[in-house]
Amino acid sequence: MGFEELASLRDELVRQAAAEKLKKAQAKNVNTPAAKPSHPVDPLLVNIGLLQKHFPLAFPKKPAPKVPLKIGIHHDLVAQAEQLGLSAIEIRAVLKNWCRGKRYRECLVAGAIRVDLQGQACGFVSKEEASSSEQRKSQSQTA
Repeated sequence: MGFEELASLRDELVRQAAAEKLKKAQAKNVNTPAAKPSHPVDPLLVNIGLLQKHFPLAFPKKPAPKVPLKIGIHHDLVAQAEQLGLSAIEIRAVLKNWCRGKRYRECLVAGAIRVDLQGQACGFVSKEEASSSEQRKSQSQTA
């Protein structure tokens, strides 16, 4: 056997080894299940995050204080539900959770500016709304 034959044999063995290594890597990827999250994430939190991503001025992330939302903002969100990938029921659940929280009730003071989805001013919190919020806040503290 000459040097040329040995060189071609070596090249052939290298190609075979590379092909076998590729097959093993592909088989390993097929047999390996996708990584699962260490703990399940609440879909409500995922949907809140989605609104915070699309409308950061209306749905600010912590530690920024929440802002009073426009009366009827639910209708604006439902109109964009398809673009957001949310159903009307999911939007209602997100708003219910968002607006019943302590941070939201704290922002409802008389004269505070209400904002729409883009963060534009569109009204004020009335004295009645502020006092109603205070009553709900005190009821939740005593409960």
